[in-house]
Amino acid sequence: MFRRDPLRAALAEVEEVLGQEVRPALPLLRAAFRRGGVLGAAREGRVVLAGLGGVPREGVFELASVTKPFTAALAGALVREGRLAWDAPISALGGPLRGFPHFVTARALATHTAGLPPHPARVMVTAFTHFQDPYGQMSAPGVLLSARRWASRRAAGRFVYSNLGAGVLALALAHAADEAVSAAGYAQALARHVTGPLALESVTATPHPARLVTPTATLFGEGVTGFGPLIGAGGLFGTAADLLIFGTAQLDGRAGTDWQAVTRSPGLPPHLTGVAPGWFQTRGVWWHDGVARGTRTALGFRPADGAAVTLLVRGGLPLWGPRGAVPATLLTLLGAPPLAGRPER
Repeated sequence: MFRRDPLRAALAEVEEVLGQEVRPALPLLRAAFRRGGVLGAAREGRVVLAGLGGVPREGVFELASVTKPFTAALAGALVREGRLAWDAPISALGGPLRGFPHFVTARALATHTAGLPPHPARVMVTAFTHFQDPYGQMSAPGVLLSARRWASRRAAGRFVYSNLGAGVLALALAHAADEAVSAAGYAQALARHVTGPLALESVTATPHPARLVTPTATLFGEGVTGFGPLIGAGGLFGTAADLLIFGTAQLDGRAGTDWQAVTRSPGLPPHLTGVAPGWFQTRGVWWHDGVARGTRTALGFRPADGAAVTLLVRGGLPLWGPRGAVPATLLTLLGAPPLAGRPER
């Protein structure tokens, strides 16, 4: 008796939910889920979640840079409450944000156009000396100091993907929400303004170890990836089910509609047609992906028909083979296959 290919079976279920034929994505799925993971899709109230390679579909994963849409959602919630203005300098928030140049705004930080480098300068060293936790040796004041020092007026307005910028935004949001300017303060603000109201119980900075899907080990270490005070760039965890809820909450407005404010900034790579707070846009699909040391993630949605897709994958970037399989799979499933190769975030 032949056993049905689990990837083909999962893809067939996704096709039913999305209402379209997506078999061209099968080779990408095989590359992405080589070590297992969770594939999920939702549309018009129908949801499918498929655990692959022995991974439970309710497993909690590192979200890595898929944290950034949550950080942007918190910014949007604080804007709607009058605690923050998208286009005001964050220095107007006072306290530890004083001294930032006027071009560093919440919108600029959320769209990678604030003139900041990708990482704090010291990560050039700690990426090797503390591979699993490259930001953990920094403090929140140290992050803010680094950002103030390296913010460039010449680079402002140009797209430069920046974990430092997302981390600064999260700390500024904690301050705007009257929480401590720290990773814990950001987590508390997020729970109060975003994940709590949306009932996303799995999305947290401190997951229960029993539910956590163990990341694959690398040559340089094992365990989850630490983001320290740059938590807003990649320090959250969650399930595929809650990611789909978050994705559909963009479409029905429960998480705000700031994703609609798309701009085409100078410096955007060819595969992007725009960038919005917390999201990339590629030909009618809003999405983000993420890479931790031992896991990869992606979440996207298509406003045209309300479809949302997520991938939570065991295994970091491969040393050989397709390195962009996860975002390529996501975009293919949502009808916007990438036109050229790209690095994962």
